[in-house]
Amino acid sequence: MAREVTLIPGDGTGPEIVAAARRVIDATGVKIEWDVQDAGVDVMEKYGTPLPDGVIESVKRTKVGLKGPITTPVGTGFRSVNVAIRHALSLYCCLRPAKSYEGVRTRYQNIDIVIMRENIEDLYAGIEFEEGKQETYKLIDHLSKLAGKQILPDSGIGIKPISVTNTKKIVNFSFNYARKYNRKQVWAVHKANIQKYTDGLFLKVAREVAKNYPDIKFDDRIVDNMCMQLVQRPEESDILVLPNLYGDILSDLCAGLIGGLGVAPGANIGDDYAVFEAIHGSAPKYTGQNKVDPTAVILSGMLMLQHLGEMDAAARLEKAVADVIREGKHVTYNYKADRNDPTAVGTSQMADAMIRKLEGKE
Repeated sequence: MAREVTLIPGDGTGPEIVAAARRVIDATGVKIEWDVQDAGVDVMEKYGTPLPDGVIESVKRTKVGLKGPITTPVGTGFRSVNVAIRHALSLYCCLRPAKSYEGVRTRYQNIDIVIMRENIEDLYAGIEFEEGKQETYKLIDHLSKLAGKQILPDSGIGIKPISVTNTKKIVNFSFNYARKYNRKQVWAVHKANIQKYTDGLFLKVAREVAKNYPDIKFDDRIVDNMCMQLVQRPEESDILVLPNLYGDILSDLCAGLIGGLGVAPGANIGDDYAVFEAIHGSAPKYTGQNKVDPTAVILSGMLMLQHLGEMDAAARLEKAVADVIREGKHVTYNYKADRNDPTAVGTSQMADAMIRKLEGKE
């Protein structure tokens, strides 16, 4: 019996790379019935919103979604659709593995780090007050009196909530993931030396939760020091669990260690639903050119198969991806020493090579 999965192509290059990922996932032999739902800037005119209600309704029905990148305007326009989906479905864990694959151009080797980013709270909660608004002046006056420190009246204000409830969820998820996949250690990453009542709470709860997992090593790192250690000695890191903003930043740092966002998959997971997506953006300037690397979305599909319990299919898919990248013959331009190398193939052709591996034809 086929398993229904919501498929969100996204915008920009999203539809191209999602189509490639869909074909590769189908080639594993896992029976999936795809419920295609449109979202992003391309549907604004039709629906009046980049996130039509049907998208969330579909994921609530299927429980699982695979999503392409969606453009988020910088500084203006609508808020991030990606963040809106996470909040609407209570997807409190953003799981972002960073793993080395032979054939990817990078200064580092043998990286195998998993970022566990709390996905709901922190500065991504979207509680902001615009500079110059009457309610902002009132809030500044109140906070200045409450804290005993004067906030300049021409400030914008952002609120950083971190709760015991959601910290417990993300830290427990991290330790359970460590057990399931035979990982050895979990580090909590924070700025508790400065943010004593937010990051300090995150660290306190993490330490309490860690006591329930004596078989997994636990430690903590201050986030700026963690960045330095990742550059100097990335092989020492295993699972890192972080508040939302630090998790976003360090997951991109770790993607840099393995060769870039093109090989960096992601998963947004909650108690009831899960949506899988690449870390990278929509790269609209390459739309329709059959040029961009589909690997990150395909590897996100690998994470989705693991979530569905299709472990053998997930392993075969990852091996097909790794083999194609290692051989370096049927790969997109970003894997070539010269980005103008005429032997580089397109998005769909790279997917074709992975499909041949899965079908035993190469």
